[in-house]
Amino acid sequence: SLPEIAEKVFNESQPDGVGLLRAEHMMLSVGKHPRLLIETGGEQEMIDKFAEGIRKVAEVFYPRPVVYRFLDFKPDEFLTLPGGEKYEKEAGHVGPNPLIGYRGCYRYIREPDIFRLECRAIKKVREEYGLKNVWVMIPFVRTIREFRIAKRIMEEEGLIRDPDFKLWIMVEVPSTVILIDKFIEEGIDGISFGTNDLTMLIAAIDRNDAMVQGVTDERDLAVLRAMSHVIRVCRKHGITTSICGQAPSNYPEVVEFLVREGATSISVNPDKVEETRRLVAEIERRIMIEAAREMKRSKPIWSPEWSKELE
Repeated sequence: SLPEIAEKVFNESQPDGVGLLRAEHMMLSVGKHPRLLIETGGEQEMIDKFAEGIRKVAEVFYPRPVVYRFLDFKPDEFLTLPGGEKYEKEAGHVGPNPLIGYRGCYRYIREPDIFRLECRAIKKVREEYGLKNVWVMIPFVRTIREFRIAKRIMEEEGLIRDPDFKLWIMVEVPSTVILIDKFIEEGIDGISFGTNDLTMLIAAIDRNDAMVQGVTDERDLAVLRAMSHVIRVCRKHGITTSICGQAPSNYPEVVEFLVREGATSISVNPDKVEETRRLVAEIERRIMIEAAREMKRSKPIWSPEWSKELE
């Protein structure tokens, strides 16, 4: 996990920051279902272990930003933890398809006591350790209402957006794509595309079902147009746009698409940083040459020729 290899990653590749620090790494270090911790008086243990894991990364990368993603909280992923059987399966949280079930931001408003513990860990890192380079990101946001409630809970715990503390959301759900302007009005500083879930939901594919794995992928024109819309609206309002998931590592053409559309940053696995940095530099060089020659594309970038391979 990144908390254990942060210094090695930083020294080897000197990235500009951490675009996605997964809370799940910290949950594994705790080793118990968060509901079990609360039931047995272990709230402070969770706060301290989360804070320690975040601190390890934030100190190494300081003052470069570290974007901590709150728990996505998929029921199937928590089943294996002590307490998971009781607090996920027996509680009826595990549906037929956990990928579109009880997870993400919606769980924060249904189980705010767990979300508050994460907020307190972030506050501890920023205030007690003085690591103001830690920002946060909310995953799997479906509606304006649930985002608004989650944001209010954060504010009650002392996590208030300001120039020093950024709040991002994951864009993984078509409703978030369509309503991105409304989320901006509610108050966000950045977004990150979760291309795995976004592709699944736009194309109606269960990515755990091997029978439909070959239907399409992140290069699908519908997915590209969705990302193009979000990037353009965000650029208009000065909102940071990024991407996580496997798409930038697997498909260089998606990286070029994002650069040309004006995405602010690209987040990849540590072993892909140097390769992606070289790729982006080459793409930017080509764009500059095109501009110098006043070359104009005959087709908009949001309908690239290579996407037709998947039609």
